[in-house]
Amino acid sequence: MTIVTKLALVFTLWIGCCASAFALEPVYSDFFGKAIKGYDAVSYFTESAAVKGDSDFTYQWNGAKWYFSSEENRKAFVANPTKFAPQYGGYCAWAVSKGYTAKIDPHAWNIVEGKLYLNYSKSVQQTWQQDIKGNVAKADSNWPQLLAE
Repeated sequence: MTIVTKLALVFTLWIGCCASAFALEPVYSDFFGKAIKGYDAVSYFTESAAVKGDSDFTYQWNGAKWYFSSEENRKAFVANPTKFAPQYGGYCAWAVSKGYTAKIDPHAWNIVEGKLYLNYSKSVQQTWQQDIKGNVAKADSNWPQLLAE
């Protein structure tokens, strides 16, 4: 076993053992602190599309760095972040409905009753869409408990 393999194994075991010791962040962000993996939250509403944000248009909010495709979108978000931010801190909506969190694919999304929901993948999104109303109700109930853990 190489030193790199040993270090990878130690790191994997450490993450597995210690992950519960870390508090859940209110906004899911990637390794670099980007919310929605650097995609523009406003574009889901204005363009009905997942649009990659630009590092020239960013805003720090709720512990994460939000990226936007234009200054206009950045200003709209700054004026009302809760209107555009994804539900459940941008974690997978289906996972939250099941009582845990998971990362997201910015291309697996829905807007339902004016709220943005993200999912882990397109296949998970299809499962979530089979009972959106029920899954939202479960996730709404689970989210405060997940944040408190």
